[in-house]
Amino acid sequence: MAETEQAKASQQVQPTNGLEVVETREWLDSLDYVLSKGGPERAGRLLQQLALHARRAGGINLPFTATTPYQNTISSLQQPPFPGSQEMERRIKSLVRWNALAMVVRANKKQEGIGGHISTFASAATLYEVAFNHFFRAATEGGDRDIVYFQGHAAPGIYARAYLEGRIPKQKLQNFRRELNPGGGLSSYPHPWLMPDFWEFPTVSMGLGPIQAIYHARFIKYLENRGLKTSAGGKVWAFLGDGEMDEPESLGSITLGSRERLDNLIFVVNCNLQRLDGPVRGNGKIIQELEAIFRGAGWNVIKCIWGGDWDSLIQNDRDGLLVKRMGEIADGQYQKFFVESGAYFRQNFFGTDPRLLKMVEHLSDEQLSRMRLGGHDPIKVHAAYKAAVEHTGAPTIILAKTIKGYGLGEAGEGKNITHQQKKLNEDELQMFRSRFGIPIPDDELHEAPFYRPADDSAEIKYMQERRKQLGGYMPVRKNRSTPLKSVPESHFEEFYKGTEGREASTTMVFVRMLSKLLRDPEIGKLIVPIIPDEARTFGMEALFRQVGIYSSVGQLYEPVDMDTLLYYKEAKNGQILEEGITEAGSMCSFISAGTAYANHGINTIPFFIYYSMFGFQRIGDLIWAAADMRCRGFLVGGTAGRTTLAGEGLQHQDGHSHVLALPVPNLMAYDPAFAYEIAVIIQDGIKRMYVNGESIFYYLTVTNEPLPMPEMPSQPGIREGILKGLYRYKTSEKKDAKLRAQIFGSGTIMYEVLKAQKILEKNYSVAADVWSVTSYKELYRDANDCVRWNMLHPKETPKVPYLTQTLKGTAGPFIAASDYMKVLPESIAQWVPGKMLSLGTDGFGRSENRSALRDFFEVDAKHIVLATLTALARENQVGPDVLEKAIRDLAINPEKLNPAIS
Repeated sequence: MAETEQAKASQQVQPTNGLEVVETREWLDSLDYVLSKGGPERAGRLLQQLALHARRAGGINLPFTATTPYQNTISSLQQPPFPGSQEMERRIKSLVRWNALAMVVRANKKQEGIGGHISTFASAATLYEVAFNHFFRAATEGGDRDIVYFQGHAAPGIYARAYLEGRIPKQKLQNFRRELNPGGGLSSYPHPWLMPDFWEFPTVSMGLGPIQAIYHARFIKYLENRGLKTSAGGKVWAFLGDGEMDEPESLGSITLGSRERLDNLIFVVNCNLQRLDGPVRGNGKIIQELEAIFRGAGWNVIKCIWGGDWDSLIQNDRDGLLVKRMGEIADGQYQKFFVESGAYFRQNFFGTDPRLLKMVEHLSDEQLSRMRLGGHDPIKVHAAYKAAVEHTGAPTIILAKTIKGYGLGEAGEGKNITHQQKKLNEDELQMFRSRFGIPIPDDELHEAPFYRPADDSAEIKYMQERRKQLGGYMPVRKNRSTPLKSVPESHFEEFYKGTEGREASTTMVFVRMLSKLLRDPEIGKLIVPIIPDEARTFGMEALFRQVGIYSSVGQLYEPVDMDTLLYYKEAKNGQILEEGITEAGSMCSFISAGTAYANHGINTIPFFIYYSMFGFQRIGDLIWAAADMRCRGFLVGGTAGRTTLAGEGLQHQDGHSHVLALPVPNLMAYDPAFAYEIAVIIQDGIKRMYVNGESIFYYLTVTNEPLPMPEMPSQPGIREGILKGLYRYKTSEKKDAKLRAQIFGSGTIMYEVLKAQKILEKNYSVAADVWSVTSYKELYRDANDCVRWNMLHPKETPKVPYLTQTLKGTAGPFIAASDYMKVLPESIAQWVPGKMLSLGTDGFGRSENRSALRDFFEVDAKHIVLATLTALARENQVGPDVLEKAIRDLAINPEKLNPAIS
């Protein structure tokens, strides 16, 4: 409910005369009696019964509210005892705060503008310290562990704690955000690629942490229900910012959490009320807004708003005046209260009603100014965490109110500029040092030195013991799995033979291959097929019966297609993750499965098949995160290419996913044309990722065009060529021709190339060899590697790119045709030993059949023929009259629209 509505509702229930006051008091006393005798559950049932009776008997419909009053969900009377030493933990937290601040301040003293963030961790320090000391389990008695998605901007605090634990040396702290300095440094944010023994999950870009945490929690249940993992109570924690919750990925999948009853999932939202530039909801209340959203989605919501300093005031608020006032104030005004004096707070918060002023007359202005919020009170935070961990049947979100830049004082506490605060002057450092009791003398403050007590100090011994009790340090990333054995060659042999004239699309080939792998006694159970909602589009419905669709509750209904052979079969131990219409969610499942080797010690092998257009273009940020996480597995872009998907048109036809795959450093990208190429790539991919343990993953494009699959050629070097990106597929039979050319084909356009080869031989006496380019990216990577090595080793024998070596001695110009943008083949043009002319599908797609599309984009056989003749003309081997005749003979319209801009 909006705050204005909440205020109105509060006003409506206020007694207006003496009789109402008496009646209200009697009802409240009765409710107090039920609470004392029957407890909260009994009182809750009674209130529900009263509301139902009022509706039935009196036609009273209470106004809908998705929020509860602006106060703590857990009252002071419900708080469990705090299990540790508050004073010791306060001292440790102060040391962490100081070193986190010092890290950023020192970095910016040494290098102007190097950046870093102080304020996020300053607001969240209590949230993290309580978790580190009492909740984060690195290992449980049952062999499980907690998974933690740390808020990216809080990284300095996590580094500072690891420094106190003795896990990160001072030198690396000194090189924060200077990773290339001698001795190494620390990355700006959580990056497993850069710090593979420390970070597990990259959480900047913001919004990716929440959605990954949800699907990771669900994937853990998937592993447990399939018998691949024993359930031992591990939790998935996601620490988030309130501003971050505006990202679509943060909220887009929250109903999955409640639908799947993911009580192993806990969100902790640091509600410091500020985004990067200003208030999250200056004119509203972000905690109330998020409560409504998550309660409506079926989550358990715990609000941790007010610290213990407020308990007595709230307990004595018999008429609800204080809670009403708390709910009236907008977040922007709360920020103002945080930075003003106690006198300002008294006048503007309590001064609206004499009764409120009376409530705080015993408190001085200084006491009022130091009233803590819930997110800074370890007792309140501990109570919230304990309730979250013990809650069953639904995920939990904790909304903890804090002050951004807490402890920075005039340097930025609670101010709009605090997110960008990187520096503190000596007075500000002195204030911070004194406030948190850091034993650093004044004459050293200008250096902002790091401080770590001796190993045998009470603080270090306490924090080490707490982590020992919880199973070890966090975060820590390690490979917890053992390598798999190589997949038997027999699984792939049928694909080397081709289809003997029968037509099959490469998608059908892939599905057949996947079906065989699923039957393998060793790796079959480890394969995780992931599909957004296109199994039937890709011809995968046979897998419904073979391995089932995963459902945490099984199948509670009789499928409408039960009487068919390939009915929609859901099962608790089902293997397919049929995610519905969500590429982002599906990618999160891919990441969970592809990193299970490290997170859970299980070598699950994800195959995520989707419309290729809706991959890199749509979820490129998550694919980049997968790369950072050293994810393994196969992304399979189905219905790939700009001209293979007949009828669909502009939004569905992909001519650029392979271009978008180029920037991802550890992604192997292939565009195979034939069944045997797919077999070689997948076999080698499993070997490299799961036998050799390489931190790579694969992108494979397959199409839905039925075509005859040829037998694998017998000449040597075919496998090497497939994997390195290029091999000669078919040599021209016209041995005595004077005119020669070399044509590159890929994917489904390979068949247009083969048609063009015949036309060139028959009608134009051109002998053209056909080359299969399975991966422009691999050729590009290898060539650039050689160029770099040669530049750095000028006296050594130069390395020659594989592409150049393979094409050595070939005659004639080079023509490249693919179903992707021309820039893809042009990326390798400089290493081709001759001039190259590229054909591709630049431009928007169209709703048409395949032949019309290929004519429109000028990648069909006749345009390949014309391109070959044009390339020969550029070398003065044929004249323009030959080209003009070819245009007429091939029925090419020279005045047609340019597809790239039409």
